[in-house]
Amino acid sequence: MMNHFHCVLVVLAINLVYSQRTPTISHITQKPIKDIGGTAELTCSVLHAMDFPVLWVKVDREKVTEPVILSTGSTLIIKDSRFSLRQDIDSTSYTLQIKDIQETDAGFYRCQVLIGLNNKISAEVELEVRRPAIISDNSTRSLVVNEGQPVKLECYAGGFPIPRVSWRRENNAILPTGGSIYRGNILKIATITKEDRGTYYCVAENGVGKGARRNIAVEVEFAPVINVPKPRLGQALQYDMDLECHVEAYPPPAIVWINNGVQLTNNQHYRISHFATADEFTDTTIRVITIEKRQYGEYICKASNVLGTTEATVYLYETIIPVCPPACGQQFSHLKSSSIKAASVNLTFLISAYLYYVCLYV
Repeated sequence: MMNHFHCVLVVLAINLVYSQRTPTISHITQKPIKDIGGTAELTCSVLHAMDFPVLWVKVDREKVTEPVILSTGSTLIIKDSRFSLRQDIDSTSYTLQIKDIQETDAGFYRCQVLIGLNNKISAEVELEVRRPAIISDNSTRSLVVNEGQPVKLECYAGGFPIPRVSWRRENNAILPTGGSIYRGNILKIATITKEDRGTYYCVAENGVGKGARRNIAVEVEFAPVINVPKPRLGQALQYDMDLECHVEAYPPPAIVWINNGVQLTNNQHYRISHFATADEFTDTTIRVITIEKRQYGEYICKASNVLGTTEATVYLYETIIPVCPPACGQQFSHLKSSSIKAASVNLTFLISAYLYYVCLYV
């Protein structure tokens, strides 16, 4: 009789101990990495939790928003057709499935077992969603700097995986740092020169999509630089001659021509023209018309902007034989005029001869 009583006590003790076992989370899915539009399954397996609620909760680690309860037990709470819940009674597991994954689905998901009002156990899994690279707004945009200044170009990008940032120049030109590619968020130019101006490309890539690119226009302001293609030019008296200067400057300069200390203007003796071939390049020409003896000598081409003034000299000297061009145009005009006069004389002679013949024989 005593033996039977002891057995009953042992069975009751075992049942009491078993019923008082603390629930535990035996397994949770390892961190999944998914593409936008894909499907993710998050599984949480629990032990000894049949009498306790099991929840899936989306947690904001940065505390911007409150945690969102997605499910409790076998019931899905969130009203979103992309979410579904599956419970496996045999393995006591709860699987949360998310279809057509969006970028906003990335974050931490918590499996939670509520034991009491202030007693709960939990485990978390992070769902990472691959996102294409996007260049941040705090990256450098266009710049205008003075020659000689240090310059720092910055480029930052978001996305997952973390994008790699590289720099290139238009037409794969050599970068001020050397080479045609520089990798890193910040491109530093210790002392910028006018040759460094142009378009720089910040490229962010992470293997998702085609990557992102930002074009950064770097404009360098510098004092004028003058190039004279022909410093000495000769021409005969009474013919025209063009004197040229090529000016490189930014901002665009004011350009004047000077002879014997006098600034020249357009009149019957001179014709001045300026042609901007680009923002920084200007070709200027002065035509000396029907050259007179006093017009031989030095002509100064002078260019000025806010950063400085530069001048160059073109020397015009006398020759015996006319130089072509532009004299060939004048010669052609003279020949054409002579030909017209000769043709006119010949026509007059023919008409006179015809009238004489008519009068004589009719």
